Amino acid sequence: MKQSKDFKRTLITTALPYANGPVHIGHLAGVYVPADIYARYLRMQGRDVVMVGGSDEHGVPITLKAKNEGVTPQDVVDKFHGIIKEAFEDFGITFDVYSRTTTDIHKKTASDFFKTLYDKGEFVEKVTEQYYDEEAKQFLADRYITGTCPSCKSEGAYGDQCESCGTSLNATDLINPKSVISGSKPVIKETKHWYLPLDKHEPFLKKWILEDHKEWKSNVYGQCKSWIDLGLQPRAVSRDLDWGVPVPVDGAEGKVLYVWFDAPIGYISATKELTPDWEKYWKSDDSRMIHFIGKDNIVFHCIVFPSMLKAEGSYILPENVPANEFLNLEGDKISTSRNWAVWLHEYLVDFKDKQDVLRYVLAANAPETKDNDFTWKDFQTRNNSELVAILGNFVNRAVVLTHKYYDGKVPAAGTYTDYDKEALAEIPQIVERVEAALEGFKFREAIREMMNLARLGNKYLADSEPWKIQKTDAERVQTIMSICLQITANLSVLIEPFLPFTAKKMQGMINLSGLVWSDCGKLDLLKEGHEINEPELLFDKIEDETIQIQLDKLEQAKKANEAAAAIATPAKENVSFDDFSKMDIRVGTILEAEKVKKTKKLLKLTVDTGIDQRTVVSGIAEFFKPEDIIGQQVSILVNLAPRIIKGIESQGMILMAEGACGELTFVSPAKSVKPGSEIG
Repeated sequence: MKQSKDFKRTLITTALPYANGPVHIGHLAGVYVPADIYARYLRMQGRDVVMVGGSDEHGVPITLKAKNEGVTPQDVVDKFHGIIKEAFEDFGITFDVYSRTTTDIHKKTASDFFKTLYDKGEFVEKVTEQYYDEEAKQFLADRYITGTCPSCKSEGAYGDQCESCGTSLNATDLINPKSVISGSKPVIKETKHWYLPLDKHEPFLKKWILEDHKEWKSNVYGQCKSWIDLGLQPRAVSRDLDWGVPVPVDGAEGKVLYVWFDAPIGYISATKELTPDWEKYWKSDDSRMIHFIGKDNIVFHCIVFPSMLKAEGSYILPENVPANEFLNLEGDKISTSRNWAVWLHEYLVDFKDKQDVLRYVLAANAPETKDNDFTWKDFQTRNNSELVAILGNFVNRAVVLTHKYYDGKVPAAGTYTDYDKEALAEIPQIVERVEAALEGFKFREAIREMMNLARLGNKYLADSEPWKIQKTDAERVQTIMSICLQITANLSVLIEPFLPFTAKKMQGMINLSGLVWSDCGKLDLLKEGHEINEPELLFDKIEDETIQIQLDKLEQAKKANEAAAAIATPAKENVSFDDFSKMDIRVGTILEAEKVKKTKKLLKLTVDTGIDQRTVVSGIAEFFKPEDIIGQQVSILVNLAPRIIKGIESQGMILMAEGACGELTFVSPAKSVKPGSEIG
């Protein structure tokens, strides 16, 4: 794996958050804290690094938000772009430029990029059939269509995916589709669009990713391999919509660039906005590009965007894409619609001046290769047991004792004992381990090693007990305190990428400034006689009552969702008795159960129906472990036409009851009965 020093400059890009709501801790943990740590680390080395980001202000989520609120899409993005930008600034995320995709420079850049590929013949033009709302007089994007899922029969499935069972859909798959705009039933109408033929780029991607970038994180490499192994298909780069960058060719009236094509070009336009020398970051062989994203963006940044850049021909490709998985909250998926989130702007009201506490917890618990969980109790424990009891305690005692014994001046060190030498020798080794972890994008490991320096100092001071020998061995105490202060000075540099606000406080206390990464590991940062300032508490304990307030907030959100869900959905249209009697529902017993590979929600079940043993694919994996439901009696619709789901023929449907919070329960007999017993 190439190191940062192998390149003359580094371009860091961060995923563009949708400007249809504020940002939460999941965004910070997955993308922006790791990116900021890495950018700060490179800057401290004196390297040429640019970090660009911005708000993604096009796409259907924006238009849906505007429609629901009765405002224009521009009103929505103006509001949330400001909130998002301020939140990043408050948490010390050091963008060199934080732009937005509604700027003129972006519109021109995206339009020119499309036109270049169009003129080179890199697109395929297709006429396809798409749903059209005759009342609204417009074509419908997938998210503007809802209906009944053909797989699990849930209501409210979108035209691209059923959020109940996770099945990917085409809008035309939906049963009883309706337009979100007018509520009417849409009709099928022909429309023309341009497609990027990803299949054409498949040989290049196979070599570039699967052979040349085996060092990429396993979760990234694995997802890319799955996509490539399944075979890539052409992907539309335009859509029928009135909000976005207009497609810049004749005959494309009423069409805009698809948001997935438009958004990554935002990295280019943001760099253009930053500097007239933007091309040296995007088109020089001695530059490298690193994409910081979440796992939901892997395909776009590893397969689609590189194919676009390769087709254009003059741009560099990403050197690495250290994507993170998702962060959950208190054991449940973060959900903006359910208000199950910790919003950054609200956090700073409840935890004033505690940006670094959250940065530390999110980095220490980062979802680097698998989904991870944020809990308020863990937040409290890490603050109290690590930041307060280890880092803060050591620095405070070192500074307090220096003022007590030496009027705030660094004492001269005497003769080192073997224990002193061991402690001092460990400092550069820890620095090396932090650096190696950062170079490998292993931020959890890096912050753990950083804290090991604080642990070293804390243990050294506790073992040496200078307060016990000050009156009997003053010279020994001078050596002890000199070493403690050198560890403190090293800490103030080492923590800067991770805890920038704390580093500033520490360097103010020890009266040092202008420190750079190469100062880490030096054992003479504080010279004899150097005067340090008065101590200041770096962290304070977080009490149970404070944490309970946060847990109560989430409980209130949960109850509000339960109350909303408890409102009964309207009854469906009446059916005749003859129609109802056609359904053959029987009691079955689950004999075998296993997860369906590459899905989160699907289980493959073998069910004894009393008639036969048959396979059923059911979207219940989030609620039941396979081993726990063997022997479970269920109600099964046995005369449902078979359907292929994820390559498996499903021969029936298990009936489930959905609770107020979306939890599923089997519809089963009160006592065990013989499989095949009819229900009616």
